[in-house]
Amino acid sequence: MEYKDYYKIMGVERKATPEEIKRAYRKLARKYHPDVSKERDAEAKFKEVGEAYEVLKDPKKRAAYDRIGQNWREGQPFTPPPDWQREFDFGKGFSGGRATGFSDFFETLFGGFASQEGVFHRGFQGRGEDQHARILIDLEDAYHGGVRMIALNMPEIDGQGRIVSNQKTLNIKIPRGIQAGQRIRLSGQGMPGMQGGQSGDLYLEVEFNKHRLFHAKGKDIAIELPVTPWEAALGATVPVPTLGGKVEVKIPPGSQSGSQLRLKGRGLPAATPGDQFVTLKIVTPPAASAEAKALYQKMAELMPMNPRLDMGIDG
Repeated sequence: MEYKDYYKIMGVERKATPEEIKRAYRKLARKYHPDVSKERDAEAKFKEVGEAYEVLKDPKKRAAYDRIGQNWREGQPFTPPPDWQREFDFGKGFSGGRATGFSDFFETLFGGFASQEGVFHRGFQGRGEDQHARILIDLEDAYHGGVRMIALNMPEIDGQGRIVSNQKTLNIKIPRGIQAGQRIRLSGQGMPGMQGGQSGDLYLEVEFNKHRLFHAKGKDIAIELPVTPWEAALGATVPVPTLGGKVEVKIPPGSQSGSQLRLKGRGLPAATPGDQFVTLKIVTPPAASAEAKALYQKMAELMPMNPRLDMGIDG
């Protein structure tokens, strides 16, 4: 009987995490599945991968395998240490029976412990892989929610077992209040399963289209609001756009460019809604006429000031 290096079969390091082992198994199982693979030894490799995964996915089996396999290499003649199983508790069900589809090496070590999930044959049903994509939506979609139709190029397995890209049109429900970076899960819209197995899921990461007025920061919304010098100096009540419609906002007298106003609860919907932050930007009218120039000269005489004084610049 020859020693089997399950790590080598799976193409992973001995220190591989359970998630790394799972990903390697899914990749190899899809590659060698007899119903899709064109390789002559696909079925044998498929069973070998299944056997390796049966051991490495189980913490107890993996610990036992690691203990006895420290000094062995793939293909070397192998005899297990006497009574080695007494060191490990694999739970109920040990009968010494043979596990269908596994090698003598496996059966000598773990006979009777194989789970139904680990018995591989042509009728094996494998869950399809989850898929991930990004979608661009408008801020208004996130604010109001609703259904949008999108087209995505998604990988699929064709009749010859090859991965091809096909366009898929889906109606997506946009949850009200979804934020950039959050994901929408579409159950069963990922890669199809093998042999009628369950399809994986599709996860759509949300990004926002550039908006001509607003910018999202989490659930908060930011906007830059142009105001006149007299609105900033004297104070005024002006209309301000929000995702929920226009609202009237009071500008305090003596406001400066860069001053920020907070509209509570006017951001994206949530259990505690986000806010809208309004940054003032003073826009100076052009001196396009003799009257306008005279007015600016009069202002300079009546309200002399040096806005660069804090910079240490005199004059």
